[in-house]
Amino acid sequence: MSQAIAYIRVSTAKQGRSGLGMEAQQAAISHFAEAEGLEVVEVFTEIETGKGADALSKRPQLCAALEKARRRGCPVIVAKLDRLSRDVAFIAGLMAERVPFIVAELGKDADPFMLHIWAAMAEKERRMISDRTKAALAAAKARGVVLGGYRGGPAVDHQKGTQAAQKAAQGFAEDVGPLVQELASGGLSLRQVAARLTEQGIRTARGGKVWTAAGVSRVLARSS
Repeated sequence: MSQAIAYIRVSTAKQGRSGLGMEAQQAAISHFAEAEGLEVVEVFTEIETGKGADALSKRPQLCAALEKARRRGCPVIVAKLDRLSRDVAFIAGLMAERVPFIVAELGKDADPFMLHIWAAMAEKERRMISDRTKAALAAAKARGVVLGGYRGGPAVDHQKGTQAAQKAAQGFAEDVGPLVQELASGGLSLRQVAARLTEQGIRTARGGKVWTAAGVSRVLARSS
């Protein structure tokens, strides 16, 4: 049975602590290796962002996986290409390491040329999403939408707390709803819309800094 090295990466410490992202990648790699008759002899796990041209220097576990694979003369398996990077230049740099990579999602026959193509497509999609987000923000600002979060609404008291909270939530949805609708209509999932709102520093209805897919869904429901 041929050997292989597995590499697993999550981008945030929160994902690393939860184990969910890592478990999904581990399962995908294990199923792929079993189906292809490969023995995973070692697993390297990393919690680090993939951003930046010098990302390899920030990933000691990836460097270690490359070195171990080079010594054993075997490939490195990842669950998805973005676990390596979405940056074409970074992928090209990895190919220069002369260590074969296998992306479980793409199959064993995806050669370096195909990996470059997939990386280029992912990079282009990321730029398009960024452009759509900026356009939606500009359009919302032009309409006078306040993007820093809803700060008005009546004070909540013990007797009318529920009504006041509902009124405040409705007012917030009316303010931010058009922006959220524009992002969603651009083909983004609820999770992607939440990520864009968080990146742009737009506060949630309760003044929080991090949006969730559920929060986006509630705004869409109230503003539709």
